[in-house]
Amino acid sequence: MSQDKLPMRIRYEYTENPEARLQYAHGVWGGINPQGEVELNFYTESDKLPPYSERILAPDGSLGHEAAPLDESLKVVTRRIHTKLILNYYTARAVMEWLQDKVDILENEEEGMYFDEDEAGMHQ
Repeated sequence: MSQDKLPMRIRYEYTENPEARLQYAHGVWGGINPQGEVELNFYTESDKLPPYSERILAPDGSLGHEAAPLDESLKVVTRRIHTKLILNYYTARAVMEWLQDKVDILENEEEGMYFDEDEAGMHQ
């Protein structure tokens, strides 16, 4: 396509991979990998389950309390990585700007920074 015949618009059409699923994240861990890309590992957190638990069985066959071996001086939290993303510099900047825009919108809504429809003709 020559320079004088460039299109006036570019349309992006979206499809969703049938294997795509909603993921919840408590946090992200990562950094710059050896190839100079941003690596993000999204995770959820939960208390670590004990390796086992036991219940006392009374002579009459009734169940007593349940107990598990726990170290009272240490709390262990398990982080399960469920999604890994690798972003090049340009995509990382675009995601950062997109995310900042969304955070700004949320902060403005939280502060009550919206216009009355009668005053502005629309909501922000």
